[in-house]
Amino acid sequence: MKFSKVSQLFLVSMIGLLVATLFSACQLVTIDFVYLAGDFTTSSSSDGGIMVLAADSQSGALRFAAGTDINKPIDSGGPSPVALATTGDYTNLYVANQGNNSVVHFSIAADGTLTKKDSVSLAEPPAYLAVNAAGTYLFVVSGTTSATLTVYSLSSGAIGSAATQEPLTIPGFPTDNLVPTGVSALADNSAVYVTVYDQSAYNPGGTTTSTANPGWIFGFSLGSGGALTAAQGSPYKAGVKPTAVAADPTSRFVYVTDYASNQMVGYGVQSNGTLNFLINGPFKTGAEPSAISVDPRGKFIYVANSLDSSVSSYLIDLATGTPSSAVNVTGSSINATDTTPVSIVVDPALGRYVYTANFLGNSISGFRINPNAGSLSAAQATPYPTGPKPTAITCIPHGNHAVQSVTP
Repeated sequence: MKFSKVSQLFLVSMIGLLVATLFSACQLVTIDFVYLAGDFTTSSSSDGGIMVLAADSQSGALRFAAGTDINKPIDSGGPSPVALATTGDYTNLYVANQGNNSVVHFSIAADGTLTKKDSVSLAEPPAYLAVNAAGTYLFVVSGTTSATLTVYSLSSGAIGSAATQEPLTIPGFPTDNLVPTGVSALADNSAVYVTVYDQSAYNPGGTTTSTANPGWIFGFSLGSGGALTAAQGSPYKAGVKPTAVAADPTSRFVYVTDYASNQMVGYGVQSNGTLNFLINGPFKTGAEPSAISVDPRGKFIYVANSLDSSVSSYLIDLATGTPSSAVNVTGSSINATDTTPVSIVVDPALGRYVYTANFLGNSISGFRINPNAGSLSAAQATPYPTGPKPTAITCIPHGNHAVQSVTP
């Protein structure tokens, strides 16, 4: 069949329009920037780097941000970075480097670019860090056998002097070897919580001194000038080997993962930061849970299980804080990742995606959240290759995105 010239021009025009439409539909729109730390080789350091990736708004797929790639990580300021944290306005990033006992501050540009600003040195290796929602204090837990919580003042993101330094000890057992594993501040800026385990009691063949259950969570109310006041009854039992702690955005509940018991322990927050165990707990996880994150709406909990390489998903009862399994289309609340996830984050832009840093998989695994059920499904093209042995992951929104809060 032959076409007239007019018909041919019309056909060419329609094909061009269709191609243009397809390209427009396939444009990648960045919803979040993802920061990943690990022992990555950089131009100025043999190890210790940060990779910057961009998350697509429609698929959750990750790609390296402009100007970076898998071979060009940013120097983290020291070897062996283990933790990342951002300010609530997402303009500052902090990285804890165990290799040189430092915490380094970076400013974050609108395009996700990092610029090193300042740093502080610690007497002991840092284990974890957090920033309060107001962006006025940086909380750092450090030590390998003697745990310490240090509160640093922040001014426009810059790390100031240590406002408070609190040695963490079990009453009656001041010489026990406590190893810090996590820290979390309440969203209302009223309290901070630190998880530790008693190394002398946990180690096989070790002598139990402070308790037969050597896991603990310390609670402190936060006062003027960064002053800390121990919550009544603190420290509280937290299983055998707590590995991570997270609070919900309503400041009513705190959750701790227990690596040794394959469980999650839940607490209700009372006045002055006091904690009470949630009814029906503890709650089953996968094998060797290593990290935990609560979504920005306070509806869901996600736990990274390092031994069985999975993420457990939970739906939070908004009245009681009790988590229940959020099952996916296969009827399971367990979702496979790449090998050995050790850090986890929920995207803060829309609370739509979950990402894990996979230590032995040398990758990031991505998942899409069912906004009603909290269950997960694999994001497009997951997992995403990274440098070797990533240890920490965090995320900031790109642009102006508001996640609606939950009213209990």
